[in-house]
Amino acid sequence: MSKNVKILVYCAMCIALAAVTDMVKLFHFPTGGSITLASTLFATLPAWFFGPVVGIFTGIAYGILQFVLDPFVLTPVQVILDYGLAFAAYGLAGFFYKKKNGLQIGYVVGSIGRWFFAFLSGWIFFGEYAWAGWNAAAYSAVYNLIYIGVNMIIVLIIISIPAMSNALESVKKNAVS
Repeated sequence: MSKNVKILVYCAMCIALAAVTDMVKLFHFPTGGSITLASTLFATLPAWFFGPVVGIFTGIAYGILQFVLDPFVLTPVQVILDYGLAFAAYGLAGFFYKKKNGLQIGYVVGSIGRWFFAFLSGWIFFGEYAWAGWNAAAYSAVYNLIYIGVNMIIVLIIISIPAMSNALESVKKNAVS
């Protein structure tokens, strides 16, 4: 199997796992965003396996799939922020793919990137949903931090379990060999 085909297969598997685990919603917020069964971990793995370019493109592909499965459209810019850039941000983890604890560091950086684009979208397009007494920016910052932060904590706990960490390292070795 050629290297490019192998990369494509691993990325497709990660997108599929992210989509399936995203369907297991532990909590779904009324105006968007969910706490899921570690779906964002699978969105991050291609970057950790293969670096930022593959990770960013895989994140965009996953964002497109998210849009197809559960679209919410206000404007084209909102779609780009919420589905394209927000999920592409998980590709930032690729800048840490050769570092010690690179998955943990990269996942946090990717989550911060996703939060930033979700915050922008919320501030610009969803300010009307702000809680009483909150301005749109503060509302968007906190609202998106809640579900993205909880997802981040769940994933960090999961990948800190030694058996899981060892399993992910093994999969990475197979992916890049």
